[in-house]
Amino acid sequence: MLICRSLNTRVQILNQIIKEQVRMSYIAPIDETKFWLYEILDAKRLFSTPNFKGFKKEDLNLILGEAAKITSEIIYPLNHKSDQISAKLENGICRTTPGFAEVYKLLVQGGWSSISGDQKYGGMGLPTTVTSCFNEYFGSACLSFSLLFLMNQGQIDALENHANEDIKNIFLPKLNAGEWTGTMNLTEPHAGSDVGALTTKAEKNIDGSYAITGQKIYISWGEHDLSSNICHLVLARLSNAPKGSKGVSLFIVPKYVQNQEEEWILENNVRAISLEKKMGMHGSPTAVIEYRRSQGWLVGEENAGLHAMFTMMNNARLGVGVEGLSQCELATQKALEFAKTRKQGYAKIANGKGTILDHPDVRRMLITMKALTAAVRALCLDAALSLDLSKSDNQQLAIKEGKRASFLIPIAKAFSTDIGCRVADIGIQVHGGMGYVEETGVAQVLRDVRVTAIYEGTNGIQAIDLIGRKLSDGGNVARGLLDEIKMTIQGCDDHADQQIKEMGARLSKSLKCLESCLEWMLKQEDFNDRLAGATPFLKAFGFILGANYLVKAALKSDALDRKSIAQFYCINILPEMEAYGVVSQSGQDCLYNFSDTFFGFSQ
Repeated sequence: MLICRSLNTRVQILNQIIKEQVRMSYIAPIDETKFWLYEILDAKRLFSTPNFKGFKKEDLNLILGEAAKITSEIIYPLNHKSDQISAKLENGICRTTPGFAEVYKLLVQGGWSSISGDQKYGGMGLPTTVTSCFNEYFGSACLSFSLLFLMNQGQIDALENHANEDIKNIFLPKLNAGEWTGTMNLTEPHAGSDVGALTTKAEKNIDGSYAITGQKIYISWGEHDLSSNICHLVLARLSNAPKGSKGVSLFIVPKYVQNQEEEWILENNVRAISLEKKMGMHGSPTAVIEYRRSQGWLVGEENAGLHAMFTMMNNARLGVGVEGLSQCELATQKALEFAKTRKQGYAKIANGKGTILDHPDVRRMLITMKALTAAVRALCLDAALSLDLSKSDNQQLAIKEGKRASFLIPIAKAFSTDIGCRVADIGIQVHGGMGYVEETGVAQVLRDVRVTAIYEGTNGIQAIDLIGRKLSDGGNVARGLLDEIKMTIQGCDDHADQQIKEMGARLSKSLKCLESCLEWMLKQEDFNDRLAGATPFLKAFGFILGANYLVKAALKSDALDRKSIAQFYCINILPEMEAYGVVSQSGQDCLYNFSDTFFGFSQ
């Protein structure tokens, strides 16, 4: 009897804890956003850029406030539901998570689907920096739902930059209005990162359009019931095209085309064969799409499809980095809320709270989460600002910021999503056994964020891009970023505070290591030696950039916590940079000095 009572009591306590965790609210970190934008990254530079003429700080604050409200109050309640009730394909129709349709209408009515689109085609024309802030809040509130809008933003950008006026006038107003949504179709069963291996065919029709035939996989939001049409950007190969990536063209292929009355309701032989069953992101339908002589229109020039698609992918990669950030923030909020209320054990410290927050190990985990989240937020916003400034009418500034943005984006994508996975994992550990219970919602964060390190180009691909294309200038842009870190170090050296001086010394030590890594990379004659160290090199760059942002914040802010978190990062996290720096210079021999039997091949 006593055992039964004890068990019942335990079950009741567990259920209560679970209910409290599920009910935990998400609060958009608007003050943090403003701090990094205004105090550290000098976002006011945006307001003097002709592209955003008339856009003011007051406008940005208003948008951030509205975005925070709608994501925290309206979208976040859908997050747990989206994990439990995944999208389903029934008789060729995809049924999305209950509640998505209603909230989608609200978002469209509020203009959020057109946030970064050109005003000429019905968009709001806001900076990428503002879009990135909205994407962070939206991603934290419900990552699987937010991906629909990220795909739409990318397609709008690709069409604005590469489509002809006829296509722009047809598709962009509908996409900006949210009546239609967009996807990106690259991957095929035997053509993943090697896009040049794709086999989807395109044949030119008499009327100038093209007939598209083939199958694409991993199409995020490739089928759903939220908009009246779904427009697919599809990479395909013309019959006379060169082999490899140089023979790939890009086409816009809608699910429905016009009938004789010019209504976009005629089926276009675009069919979702199935939806993938995934580890996470259950609310986001990931489709296998089949095209059977489906009508499409060329975007850009023939055989130049990758150039056009990479416009979409470049911005999407920054967007995915922001997705990693969004899950850092969500995991951190959940962990902090749990640690402040969970009573377990007793720590002998002065002015303790009586919860697990008092324990040194838990406190270390929480501070690590907050420090890494701040670092990747600064990194993503910094990349977004450079991307916006690259559109300046000052040609010299535009070129400089464009190159800077191009260099930062693979780091922002890969480092932020790696850190997203790490922070989500720490969040589970803070919860202890409760973190392994699905109902708390903490496991969902890790399952959802894990794909961000994979899609839009795996993080290994980002690292290859960094040590390849991005160092093809002889390391000039990289050295420019190192010079920015030197300025921070100088600020520390000139400071009266001894702790800040010590931060500068630690940052200086790490900088020397990175300078050595960079020169080593540039000197390698065998590119495989670079490739062997690509990922650790990117990680090293990410960690030192994170330190630079936090130390700059400590220099510019009088807040004690800004100095404390920068000091914590420099002591506890920055040393990882030097370890990755050493590994990045190890070369290929340590990877290829193995026999075939080691990998399971027979002798």
